[in-house]
Amino acid sequence: MEKIAQKIRVTGRVQGVFFRDSTRQQAETQRLTGYAANLNDGSVEILLQGEPEAVEKVLFWIKAGGPPAARVDSVTCVSCALQETGGFTVR
Repeated sequence: MEKIAQKIRVTGRVQGVFFRDSTRQQAETQRLTGYAANLNDGSVEILLQGEPEAVEKVLFWIKAGGPPAARVDSVTCVSCALQETGGFTVR
């Protein structure tokens, strides 16, 4: 099946609230690869790669607010080229 890649930037209270690790758990449940990384401006960058339906499920979870302690203010998402990541990592 065809795979897609989406690069996502999430703003709000998304650092120090287990956002990256919770995203990793969601991604691994859906068999996605990629990463979640804190950015210097307080946002989180996420790369989700895999089957379109699985990517959409995790993206829906992010847009719905992610883990309980988080507060998602905005989510921007752009398609990008597939990258070799060797699983899903927290950076």
